[in-house]
Amino acid sequence: MDVKALLQHGIQLTDAALEQLLPAATVVPVSIHSAMRHSVFAGGKRLRPILAMQAAAAVTGQVSAGVERLGAAIEMLHTYSLIHDDLPALDNDDLRRGKPTCHVVYGEAIAILAGDALQTQAWEVLSELDCPPATTVRILRLIAQAIGTVDGMIGGQVLDIEGEQQKPTAELVDAIHRAKTGALIRVSVVAGGLFAGADPAQEQALDLFGRKAGLAFQIVDDILDVTQDSAQLGKTAGKDLTSEKATWPAVFGLEQSQQDADRLIAEAFAALDLFGERADGLKAVARYLVERKS
Repeated sequence: MDVKALLQHGIQLTDAALEQLLPAATVVPVSIHSAMRHSVFAGGKRLRPILAMQAAAAVTGQVSAGVERLGAAIEMLHTYSLIHDDLPALDNDDLRRGKPTCHVVYGEAIAILAGDALQTQAWEVLSELDCPPATTVRILRLIAQAIGTVDGMIGGQVLDIEGEQQKPTAELVDAIHRAKTGALIRVSVVAGGLFAGADPAQEQALDLFGRKAGLAFQIVDDILDVTQDSAQLGKTAGKDLTSEKATWPAVFGLEQSQQDADRLIAEAFAALDLFGERADGLKAVARYLVERKS
């Protein structure tokens, strides 16, 4: 499978949906809408929307019509988290996706509100998904849980902050990664499958795949922070080491970290056996997660 073509198609679908769903930069108040668009259209990989699309394809054999709106909402939520994560009170970063971060361009107040606005816009989009009402409610609940404080993104962020300048342990790093990054990746996969009508066995398989692939993604992210420079990453390299963050390489070393990422992807692939060839796209994206250099 041509993974580059698959990724590019997913980016195009997602960007078109985002362009349609977000207020134009000329809509009053202009500052907040410009800030939202600055971060959303800064050149992200759109991996979470693409995972949702390919999960739908694993269920039905094709990318379901309308799933790009689900992906766009997930990308809004992801971007909101990045805007807030870059703020001086958190990671204090001035570079994201190769461009100045939102608060650097628009100030902290507008950046905070831009993140809030993207989250609010995402819930509106999710409430209007073109699928059975019970499925919409289920997707809303699962995504809310994945963002929340118990095993979700916000809880993982708290663990990450509180873990700085402490001796990292395997248990702490695993908890941070599964919550802060892995939860939204996992729910992107599950939500895409549910949107396409996944049955309970398929949902369980997608959930397991998402858990494995999500953890592998963050392990590779940790590796890249150590081995790549800022120009390659599109964000400030070496931040994890400087902040003494709890990372996989800090606990296990680089070689073991790469081995763990490869093992997790192999286990993620195995979880997709019941889908047969329909999961080839999902596997291609997962392989890209561990082979990427930025």
